[in-house]
Amino acid sequence: MLTAQRDSLRLLRAILVASVILPAALFSYAGWLAYRSNEDSAERQIDKTRDIVTEHALKIFESVERSIAETSEIIRDMSDDQIRANEAALHERLKRLAEGSEQIKSMWIFDRHGRTLVNSMLYPSPPGDFSDRDYFQAHLPRDIGLFVGRTLQPRPPFGGAPFFSVSVRRATPDGRFAGVIESSVLPDYFEGFYAKVGRESGSYAALVREDGAILARYPAIEHTDATVKTDGLIGRAMIAGSTEGTITQVSSLDGIERRVAYRKLPKLPIYVYAGLETRTIRNMWLSQLGAYLLVGLPATAALIAIVMLALARTRRLYEEADRRATAENALKQSQRLESLGRLTGGVAHDFNNLLMVVGGSVQKLRRRHTDLQDRRTLDMIDSAVAKGAGLTRQLLSFSRRHNVAAKLVDLGDSVTKFADVLRQSVRSDIAIDIEPPTERIVVEMDPNEFEIALLNLALNARDAMPDGGRISVSIRTETLKNFGPRKLTGDYAILGFADTGVGIPEEIRDRIFEPFFTTKPVDRGTGLGLSQIYGFVQQSSGAITVESKIGRGTRFDLFLPRSAEAPADEAADAAAVPAQADKTATLLLVEDHPDVAAVATDYAEQCGFAVVKAASAEAALELLNSHRDIDLVFSDIVMPGMSGLELARLIRDHHPETPVVLASGYSDRSASALAEGFPLLQKPYTLEALRKALVQALHGRSTAAE
Repeated sequence: MLTAQRDSLRLLRAILVASVILPAALFSYAGWLAYRSNEDSAERQIDKTRDIVTEHALKIFESVERSIAETSEIIRDMSDDQIRANEAALHERLKRLAEGSEQIKSMWIFDRHGRTLVNSMLYPSPPGDFSDRDYFQAHLPRDIGLFVGRTLQPRPPFGGAPFFSVSVRRATPDGRFAGVIESSVLPDYFEGFYAKVGRESGSYAALVREDGAILARYPAIEHTDATVKTDGLIGRAMIAGSTEGTITQVSSLDGIERRVAYRKLPKLPIYVYAGLETRTIRNMWLSQLGAYLLVGLPATAALIAIVMLALARTRRLYEEADRRATAENALKQSQRLESLGRLTGGVAHDFNNLLMVVGGSVQKLRRRHTDLQDRRTLDMIDSAVAKGAGLTRQLLSFSRRHNVAAKLVDLGDSVTKFADVLRQSVRSDIAIDIEPPTERIVVEMDPNEFEIALLNLALNARDAMPDGGRISVSIRTETLKNFGPRKLTGDYAILGFADTGVGIPEEIRDRIFEPFFTTKPVDRGTGLGLSQIYGFVQQSSGAITVESKIGRGTRFDLFLPRSAEAPADEAADAAAVPAQADKTATLLLVEDHPDVAAVATDYAEQCGFAVVKAASAEAALELLNSHRDIDLVFSDIVMPGMSGLELARLIRDHHPETPVVLASGYSDRSASALAEGFPLLQKPYTLEALRKALVQALHGRSTAAE
């Protein structure tokens, strides 16, 4: 008996220790996973930002270089006297070039003594000597090509913001130094762009010369002569000639530690930086750990409390049994064992439930981190849970389981508005001609997928024209009858997208729309661009055709059904929707899954609704019929018994004043719900998506009542 008592107490103590160690181990590993995940996420974000600022800088310097080249071409055969004689016309020409580019503050032409011949700011040009400026001194010894100077302050009478120079040498026909052509570029333009890109708290971006001189920086700094210290990690990397990398260091300018990715611009003595403050990355991780603690601490505390209570109760019972042992023989001993059996059976039942929570949490971690290679620790926790189950078995021995984003849009207007993005996505040696339709052509499609399809077409055409060329975009309409494999019939809008590229070989033409099929190098394409276009037209009830000739180019025609209806005024609709629900509005939530219901309740309450819950459509009808003050119903479609769609129909018939919003992860009833006019949210939905759907539905009811 004493041995059994000691064994039982030992088991309970082991369970108590396990109830502390298991959650602690689980939390530690979850924290490690969260740390790695946040580090990887931050690294990807930094790399993406670096790619964006690199592409932006290349385009800006390319634009500035074109302006300088155009100026050089204009004055190529002109002497200084001829330039002075034509100062008025040249001033206007430089002024137009500067005003045509947001990033250019001014443009200048200097003679060989550093005196101003023409500038874009003032006419006639005031006398002045600029021979001491770095952009002049750099070109005196020899022709060095394009020079990028340090950030400078303008001299009177030329005012305005600080600038850095981009300049080239002027030369006489026999190669002697004749002066400089200079473009003053605004750091503020770069810093404004960096501010838009770096919306994340703690974001950082900079444009830096090879010698460490900072040209533009976000967050901005007040002094214009700032430089990157050469004894820092990035400074040493630049001196060593490194063209790309990622480091963590403390800034010598503001004392903030950041994770920074840098890259040298091709053919330019310029580096771009992009980064995040390490405290921002750390705070994201700590926030995630806090969420884990919020969930894990109560469960762990409950587990420990139950085991400690069981241990205390068991100890008291054993003490009582010991006191009675001498006075009571076999019957008393049997009764004590029976009591112990009932007690330990109850403890084992409760502990099995808690083990289920721990085991379920492990499986949830497995689903969230499916890309992890090392699963050994999770396997160890699984093994520990199995051992805990074995302990409970020992205790029990005492007592003997359709496209919902489509909308009506003006096709011609959509293409025109997206034209700038298309032009930015291709090289400067590729021209894009857009022929807008002569009439308004309305189609029903997903505008986001359409823009992606246009971009994929442009990128495909760009890669097909390595030496430059032309892209032609046209829109026309045609009435079809049994056209193509899908037998298209009716009025269709046809978007033509043609290039002058190398063409598509006939032997692979039938495969170009297959996912992952590509003829490009591994680092140039995924094989998903054309398959996305094909999927877009299929979802839009349309078709796509391709015509191609080797060496002459390729043409894609996208056939989209034309609509007789007019697009909705989305801006007006959005403006008409309140930002928050009436605080007194009551929402009836119909959801059979408790966990989903908990999430939806939290979302709805954040949107300002008072929530009443029903676990079935039948229960929801009872609540509505009992004259509860229900303003709005939000229901899942797929539920046991009556479906959400059937519930919505009954509410529309018997409670037409109560709007209904439906939700579905995937259901063949989704298309029917949309066709019948019910708002539909796709799972998983966000808080903002739920807010918009509920408030729009509630606002629609209010408008109808008025």
